[in-house]
Amino acid sequence: MEKCKQCHEKEENIALEIGKLVIALIIFVIAIIKIVPEKLTIWLYIIAYLLSGCGVLLKSIKNIFKGEIFDENFLMSVATIGAFVINEPVEAVAVMVFYNIGELFQDIAENKSKKSIISLMNIKPKIANLKQENEIKVVSPEDLKIGDIIVVKPGEKVPVDGVIINGETFINTSALTGESVPRKAGLGDEVLAGSINENNVIELKVTKEFKDTAISEIIELVKNSNKNKSKTELFITKFAKIYTPIVVLLAVILAFVPPIFVGFENLNEWVRRALVFLVTSCPCALVLSIPLGYFAGIGKAGKEGVLVKGSTYLDLITKANSIVLDKTGTITKGNFDVTKVILAEEIEENELLEIAGIAESMSNHPIAKSIINKVNKKIDTKEISEYSEIAGMGIKVKYKEDEILAGNSKLLESENVKYYPCNEVGAIVYVAKNKKYLGAIVISDVIKEDSKEAIENIRKNGIKNVYMLTGDNKETAENVAKNVSIENVFSNLLPNEKQEKMKEIKEKSGITIAIGDGINDAPILALADIGISIGNTGSDLAIETSDMVIMDGKLSSINKLIKTARRTKRIVMENIYFAIGIKIIVLILGAIGISTMWEAVFADVGVTFITVLNALRIFRR
Repeated sequence: MEKCKQCHEKEENIALEIGKLVIALIIFVIAIIKIVPEKLTIWLYIIAYLLSGCGVLLKSIKNIFKGEIFDENFLMSVATIGAFVINEPVEAVAVMVFYNIGELFQDIAENKSKKSIISLMNIKPKIANLKQENEIKVVSPEDLKIGDIIVVKPGEKVPVDGVIINGETFINTSALTGESVPRKAGLGDEVLAGSINENNVIELKVTKEFKDTAISEIIELVKNSNKNKSKTELFITKFAKIYTPIVVLLAVILAFVPPIFVGFENLNEWVRRALVFLVTSCPCALVLSIPLGYFAGIGKAGKEGVLVKGSTYLDLITKANSIVLDKTGTITKGNFDVTKVILAEEIEENELLEIAGIAESMSNHPIAKSIINKVNKKIDTKEISEYSEIAGMGIKVKYKEDEILAGNSKLLESENVKYYPCNEVGAIVYVAKNKKYLGAIVISDVIKEDSKEAIENIRKNGIKNVYMLTGDNKETAENVAKNVSIENVFSNLLPNEKQEKMKEIKEKSGITIAIGDGINDAPILALADIGISIGNTGSDLAIETSDMVIMDGKLSSINKLIKTARRTKRIVMENIYFAIGIKIIVLILGAIGISTMWEAVFADVGVTFITVLNALRIFRR
């Protein structure tokens, strides 16, 4: 609730700032078009200035007392107050309004990222079915105590960690561990909170209170990761620390040093010249063109399928030298498919799939569904006279006059059917009819079509260190890694182990990108310098926690993003060099009395216009 209250207060502050800026702009326009008496115009400028700039002025004063004098707030304050002193109020108000619009965009982006903590509440189970004698009572998961008996129905999330005391089912743990194949769970098996019951009603004995469960651990990991995540300092802040003291010092020298040699009777002229110098030095072109350049880059990235939540991350990705990838749903599609059919007798592939489909036709297991989806004709289940699902082995059915077996090697061995072992990676379904082995079907998670090429291009784009972190088993992980040319593979990882491995990689490799789609990936997305989620299949938590979202789910979009980010940075740097170069020339000419306010206006407004046009080039191919 505390976090929720903080975000609500931040939203109220942002709304207040928007209101103040809108009113300031209206008053500013009224002053410019001069529809009020001239004596009131200056007061309108002052009111508009204070409405838009009071925050900057207060920050500047506070930072002075803290010893942080030469920041962008001080620069804006000195330059705009100087503009008022030399009777250039339009300049003062315009610079302050545009600067605060840029700051407002940053606040909105920051507040959106903070909401990721609030979204954690959406992933936790909302209810628990507490069994008391012969009655089922719906309660909150937080109310459960160790030793309570709960009922979990098909399709429900497991509310707390527990041990099965009645029933058996398939448990989907992909959101927690990344393991792609739902595992069979029966009497005595431990089940984690947040996993999903796929098939049958089960009863659990609670072994942990909610605050100690795996899902709560993930929540804490994300919170702590967000706290530890480094924030890149914006360019304008770093620039101001160098630029501001130099400009202020030069203005002071210009105001008071020349009169020592030429006489103090012209002191007012030199002071005025120093104030013109300060106005000319105001970095309006930078304040406008830098944010606009990054917003253009963000817009361009959006057109190419990647949502970027802030200019900081667009800049940071150009410096990345390592990338960490999840497996399920990131490199692979995250769903099952028949990847190989191995024939043992004189039988067609379609016929083997049809026989297996008959056996699996009454099962809800994902593996069964993937086989049925491959069968080209509708299966008549009315012809099935006997059906038995043998725990831990597979299925045995009587179809018309034939006995069909479909399951693992233990099933065939128990029925004394001779078969040829299959060494393929994935879930293997052996098929036999009337005690005769027909072949095997390999079911596995399918690698996305563009994954291998995307990873090759990631290396070509200068990111040499590519890692895979997954909760899936070692054999499956290494097989996928081999197919997409990833050498650094870490498997069988729980969320906290993923986070520890992520810390090691960051310490060793520097600026690091992380890409994932599941709840279990949220901690590493929060901890990475740039966290990127998969938008089309990703969990809400992963999307909220991340700094960028690949909307189309294609890894190849990363390479488009890197190119867009580098182009954006190049154009932003062009604007910086151009704006500073022109200002230096005009400042020198102004200091020696050659340039007038017209040159100063060009150095400010003209350069701003040119740099804005240059920033818009980012949208071009």
